Amino acid sequence: MTGSASARDEGPSSAWSPADVDEAATARAVVDGHGVVTAWNEGARRLLGYRAGEVVGRPAARLLADAADAQVPASLTGLPRWSGTARLLHRDGHRLAVGLLAHHRENDGDDDWLLVSPVARPEPTPEGDAFVRRGFAQAPYSMALYDAGLRLRWANADMERVIGLPEAEMRGLRVTEIVLDPESERAEEGMRAALRTGRLQELGAALHLAGHERESVWSVSLVPVRDADGRRADGVLLSAHDVTEQYLARQRLVLVDDASLRIGSTLDLPRTAQELADVAVPRFADFVTVDLLPAIEGGEDPPQGSPHGPVMLRRVASQSVLEGLPETVVPHGTVAAYPEGSTAAVCLAAGRPIIEHITPAALEELDRTAPHRAERMRRFGFHSVLAVPMRARGLTLGVATFSRHRRPQRFEQDDLLLGQEITARAAVCIDNARRYTRERDTSLTLQNSLLPQRLPEQAALEVASRYLPASARAGVGGDWFDVIPLSGARVALVVGDVVGHGIQASATMGRLRTAVRTLADVDLPPDELLTHLDDLVNRLAGQEAPLGLPDGDVGATCLYAVYDPVSRCCTIARAGHPVPALVAPDGTVEFLEVPAGPPLGLGSLPFESTELELAEGSLLVLYTDGLVETRGRDIDEGIAAMREVLRRPAPDLEATCDALLRALLVERPSDDAALLVARTRALDASHVASWPVSPDPAAVAETRKAACRQLSEWGLDHAGFITELVVSELVTNAIRHARPPIELRLIYDRTLICEVSDGSTTAPHLRRARTFDEGGRGLLLVAQLTQGWGTRQLPEGKIIWAEQSLPS
Repeated sequence: MTGSASARDEGPSSAWSPADVDEAATARAVVDGHGVVTAWNEGARRLLGYRAGEVVGRPAARLLADAADAQVPASLTGLPRWSGTARLLHRDGHRLAVGLLAHHRENDGDDDWLLVSPVARPEPTPEGDAFVRRGFAQAPYSMALYDAGLRLRWANADMERVIGLPEAEMRGLRVTEIVLDPESERAEEGMRAALRTGRLQELGAALHLAGHERESVWSVSLVPVRDADGRRADGVLLSAHDVTEQYLARQRLVLVDDASLRIGSTLDLPRTAQELADVAVPRFADFVTVDLLPAIEGGEDPPQGSPHGPVMLRRVASQSVLEGLPETVVPHGTVAAYPEGSTAAVCLAAGRPIIEHITPAALEELDRTAPHRAERMRRFGFHSVLAVPMRARGLTLGVATFSRHRRPQRFEQDDLLLGQEITARAAVCIDNARRYTRERDTSLTLQNSLLPQRLPEQAALEVASRYLPASARAGVGGDWFDVIPLSGARVALVVGDVVGHGIQASATMGRLRTAVRTLADVDLPPDELLTHLDDLVNRLAGQEAPLGLPDGDVGATCLYAVYDPVSRCCTIARAGHPVPALVAPDGTVEFLEVPAGPPLGLGSLPFESTELELAEGSLLVLYTDGLVETRGRDIDEGIAAMREVLRRPAPDLEATCDALLRALLVERPSDDAALLVARTRALDASHVASWPVSPDPAAVAETRKAACRQLSEWGLDHAGFITELVVSELVTNAIRHARPPIELRLIYDRTLICEVSDGSTTAPHLRRARTFDEGGRGLLLVAQLTQGWGTRQLPEGKIIWAEQSLPS
């Protein structure tokens, strides 16, 4: 508006001066809420003859000529404005019919009325009509008058400027003959409707008028002009307002809003870059490329500052109005070199957006540095390029390049600001994706390093497992599983789930997994192990906040099971974890009733174990809630689906795992999912031998001989020497330092296990014997000659065991 006014001010100097305004040409008076006159100007004196001193401070009703008019002020209550005619008394006594306009005013709670009236109202004159015509002709909006035959009769100066023709050359023509555009036909249809209905018609039109560089947008009003009687319309006044700037501003806001909704829908870096290109084409540019510095791949931080000189960039996204991206020179995923004077290099070095208009001289220069790019630009008619650096949080990530070759308009300053706005949004989203990728990769690496790389060899169970990380949107979680060989050929199965996602959840999972292995090595029963693990979780929550959860709490669930292949007994305890499934050899599926126990971290609540005897060949299925509970499906539905899968026989455990994942995880899970499937084996009596031992030192020799005979039956004569020594030392210690009942048991598995049980709960320990000590070297010899040894507590007593490896 200011620019238009300035342009129109150029011309002959005006002879107008402030003295042309006569303030006394309007009669003004103020009446307060009590009907008392509080102000009276010179115009009021001219109109009624009273001086201010004769009126101010006195009731206004005294000025009324008729008593009926005295009720007028009371009727104005609640109205913001009133207009009408009042009969007033002149000072000389005659009566005047005065047209009044009264405005209600509120000033700090004091209401009053401002009354105004012209001292003399101008009457229509031929000179006044000429004045009106001049005013319409010089109006700042484009106006034209058409008769009932839709022929132009009159056009103002602004219409002549817009059309580029004088009124004389347009007079007598229809709008469709003056402007050759489909929009002019719509305008003429609107004229017909205005003439037919006698009602205002409004429409919008986008025109590329002759003599104008670009398309303009107009708001058009078609006003029916009625005849002298006012009964029918005998013409139409067309009034057009140029709203191009407002339209473009709205389009920019729409594009920015669309960009905020569409860019950054995921934390995938290439997809985010592609969303920027998709948003910009075709509404902003005809061809868009997004190139990033290779240094940010993998989530790394790029070098500080703006890159200078030739720069290497990787093409990650592009979009075009032409199918197949024929303008592309650099394929997706390719790293290309941009010379020092190229648009991308100049933009990155300057650290700000730049606009370049493609000229023949610029193409000749490009022929020397990048002939392939020059050839494509000539072929497709590139004429304007906008390059915007992608910066976020002080780091330069790359450059977005917007080009035009189909739309004729060049990039302007407003386009630069718009390109900068949507690119800045995309840059923040790309930086978020980059940082997330780095954290996720770190979490996955940490998590993978903490999970079992391969399951240990053992004879008690045949085991298969699966672990599926959560989707990228949810982040890496803290699920884990483990298989831990225990003494006596037993095996522990563990599945757990740490609350939360990210590096903290993975770190907490690693601590808990290590703690479980340490506690399992002490041979604690499952319920006691979970109690100790619960204490550890509470200490972690108190000592290291935040860890796992933002508020410093650590939450986790866990299931711990121990299977003994000799007795086929399985002992299970759980801490808020889903119950395991058991598939009997006949195919019957049940979900075991194991006491729930509270999740780890609540503290001071007990855990209970369940013991059950499993038939050889039974299938034990342990899992985390991410497998059975997903978005749109509750845990009960997931368990029902798992039951149906387990009812169907599978050729092996690997096939069982695959079938469960296919059925339960149709798409990438929103939470981690861990699965551990184990088929039980049993050690029959031919692999186990036991003998009761009398608490008499003389029984040691007989026990040793019995063990050697058993080794011969198993074909393990080569292990006789070490076994005799181990049996002698362990049985002797039990007789000397423990109490009955004492028993020796040999287990022939992948290793040879020697166990001596007694009725004492006191555990032995290694010590260094002095030179002249007669004892104290037995356990040291056992530790040196065997693969491992240890103590396992029983409800009434303990077991001292030693395990020696056998040749494969």
